[in-house]
Amino acid sequence: MKPRPDDAALLKATLGHALDYLSGLPDGPVAPACSLAALRTQLEIPLPDQPRDPRAVIDELVHHVDGGLAGNAGGRFHAWVIGGSVPAALAADWLTSVWDQNAGMYAVAPAAAVVEEVCGKWLLDLLGLPSQSSFALVTGCQMAHVTCLAAARNHVLGRQGWDVEQRGLMGAPPLRILTGDQRHGTIERAVRLLGLGRDCITDIDTDQNGQLRGPALAAALREQPDAPTIVLLQAGDLNTGSFDPFPEVIPISHRHNAWVHVDGAFGLWAAASETYRHFTTGMDQADSWATDGHKWLNVPYDSGFAFVAHRQPHYNSLAHHAAYLSHSNEARDPVDWNPEYSRRARGFATYAAIASLGRTGIADMVEDCCRAARQLVIEAGKIQGVEILHAPTINQGLLRFLCPASGATPEDHDRHTEAVTAMINASGEAQFACTTWRGMRVMRVSVSGWATDDSDVNRSVTAIATAIRSIKS
Repeated sequence: MKPRPDDAALLKATLGHALDYLSGLPDGPVAPACSLAALRTQLEIPLPDQPRDPRAVIDELVHHVDGGLAGNAGGRFHAWVIGGSVPAALAADWLTSVWDQNAGMYAVAPAAAVVEEVCGKWLLDLLGLPSQSSFALVTGCQMAHVTCLAAARNHVLGRQGWDVEQRGLMGAPPLRILTGDQRHGTIERAVRLLGLGRDCITDIDTDQNGQLRGPALAAALREQPDAPTIVLLQAGDLNTGSFDPFPEVIPISHRHNAWVHVDGAFGLWAAASETYRHFTTGMDQADSWATDGHKWLNVPYDSGFAFVAHRQPHYNSLAHHAAYLSHSNEARDPVDWNPEYSRRARGFATYAAIASLGRTGIADMVEDCCRAARQLVIEAGKIQGVEILHAPTINQGLLRFLCPASGATPEDHDRHTEAVTAMINASGEAQFACTTWRGMRVMRVSVSGWATDDSDVNRSVTAIATAIRSIKS
């Protein structure tokens, strides 16, 4: 259908809606307030029989989702690990939709393919990873794990003479994954998607800070010395932000011929900051790394990055050539490194974010988030009835709200923590989420958004104090 004269008016009206939303973020409610029933009532209209005016459709959509959107792009969203979108990345993402490029191959979308080449080089430099590493721009850390572990599977089974891409897993030598017991759930999902199954994962006890230690890992490696093995390490634990001791555990893994993969969904970005880079010392000696762009780089969803030190296993696990495909002999075809064929040209937003922030801007963003997280946790800890379980070393902290009742049990503290967190979220002033850590229900504090400033921290702390007083009264 050819563009119609009213297309410009539609896009201008949409820009107005977008600017209204963005202008409301600093002071608007953070947690969604609309109920499931209300959202269904508003959005579940009968399937239209005839075309409708696009302007009316967009106006209605904006109206009907009101109250059902989280303010995660603002400065007072501290639930989970979710960033916002820096302005240049947001603008580039709008253009990505306008340009509508299929970023699978250079022949189909030349500019998109070259932008990804540049992004890969920039990212390897920023994160301190080996410059010869291959890479892929994927939907998120989940698919970055799939990409990296597919390369790892090819490599460790290939060492035993098994071509998994040709022969599959039926009859293959059993593969094992050794990891600390604080691993993220996306690892399990990646393993399931790759056909390896949950039983291949061995969770090793970690120390009090959630770190995997050398003696425990070495003992596990010795149990099956000839098994094809992948060791999974963490750069930034989900709850405490802790890093596994890379200089200790990576050499141990390699002495046992294991492939080392690093889950750095957000923590990998510590390498971009001179202040926090020491946490990643030795990490560059691993074999693959996964991280998100929609967390600490603050680009729009969806965005993730996979890096593999050994290009051939990466290529072997994913590349596909066919007569109907127009492969380039000179340019990089993303389809050979990425699990998707047709795919959004998400590299434009990443390019714009890095180009606009630069090395120092990205470092400042990481450091500002870490400073804000620590300030929030320390100030909240001064409130009566608040216990600090983990003060942030980077951008993750843990708080617990103690039930004031005489003789309160651990279960009472769990329920009180849930109640206070729910009260904070209901206020609209900030949004947090609970998790279970060391058998306790706790409220996790995460600061990953570029927009968070001192006033947001102060408002969030006030919201915590107000919720505690409200429950007492």
